[in-house]
Amino acid sequence: MNIEKLEVGRKYEIHCYKHDGSIHRFWDEAVLIEIHEDYLIFGNEKTKVTESDGRTWRTKEPAVLYFFYKDWFNIIGQYKDKGIYYYCNMASPFIVEENTIKYIDYDLDLRVFPDGSFKVLDRGEYKYHKKIMNYPNEIDKILKYELTKLINMVRNKETVFHPETVKYYCDLYEKIKK
Repeated sequence: MNIEKLEVGRKYEIHCYKHDGSIHRFWDEAVLIEIHEDYLIFGNEKTKVTESDGRTWRTKEPAVLYFFYKDWFNIIGQYKDKGIYYYCNMASPFIVEENTIKYIDYDLDLRVFPDGSFKVLDRGEYKYHKKIMNYPNEIDKILKYELTKLINMVRNKETVFHPETVKYYCDLYEKIKK
């Protein structure tokens, strides 16, 4: 599917794969909110998530999802009672196939808290998968560079990491849903 054929207001699935091509998890829906030159913005709430082992669960709060065309990460802004939390996945740039957003997850995650503090997660999982799935050195270099870039975006409170941005897109998602 060409980017030009994407439609604001339309529901898409999201599929997350591992480096070896196996499915990691998938979300049954996300509504496209806006199309930008460098990224897409989606919204969802109480969305069904299916893990690779078949277990399912539902997201709890409204979320805004940012998928980038060229950056090796995606960002989920979670609109919680105690503020905006961000969950950032180190991942390949996305592709769109058959109404589905697809990307490869590379284990490392960045959790950003409402006060702007953050924590890098899953370093052990990254090391393990890097070894057993033979991540190329080039991927390792890209991910380290992109993680630094992402941390700098958080520190500089770039648009994506500004709480008012998530609130704005959560409100827009609610309007589009209706």
